This record gives sequence, structure tokens and C-alpha cells, in this order.
Amino acid sequence: MTYEDAEGWTTLADPNRRLILTKLAQGERTVSELTDAMPVSQPAVSQHLKVLKNVGLVTDRAEGTKRIYRLNEAGVAALRDQLDTFWKRTMSGFEQLIEEEE
Repeated sequence: MTYEDAEGWTTLADPNRRLILTKLAQGERTVSELTDAMPVSQPAVSQHLKVLKNVGLVTDRAEGTKRIYRLNEAGVAALRDQLDTFWKRTMSGFEQLIEEEE
């Protein structure tokens, strides 16, 4: 699945999902490895992974009976692009405000 524009930011409002992304930024992990590093149950971690996967921030692959999760680079890059665009517009507006005051 590809990254969904507005959904990514809403999805990241949950601190457990942000923690999952932080762990996956360090490398691939199984659900059990993620669960060991989190204050929630395995079913909760699986549910959070499903949401992250549905918005395109996480991908997975089968390895035997396990699923290995990792960041979806395209989804994370899309979030960064949005943030960069927001930052550039904000700075441009700030510069215009300063110029008007001078």
C-alpha cells in the first residue's frame, strides 16, 4: 500500500505508533521484538502495525512463520516532504512579515 497523505499525521498522534516507528528506524523487527520493547500487549502491537501498514508507513515480509516489519521508506519520505513544505512556507511567511515591518 502507498502512503496516504492526511492519514500519516493522524496515525502518528498515537505515542505507541511513534514508538514502533522509532524502533523500526533502528532496523527490522518482529512483532515479538517490538512487543518486548513496548508497554502494550502483543495484540495491541499487531493492531498498531496494521494501522501503520494501512497508511503506508510500514511494510512487512514473511520469514518462515514470522512477519518481519520495517519502515516503508517511500511513506516516511512523503511525511518528510510534507513537513519540509510546511517549514518552507512558514519561513517564507515569516520573512515576508519581517520585510513588511522594515
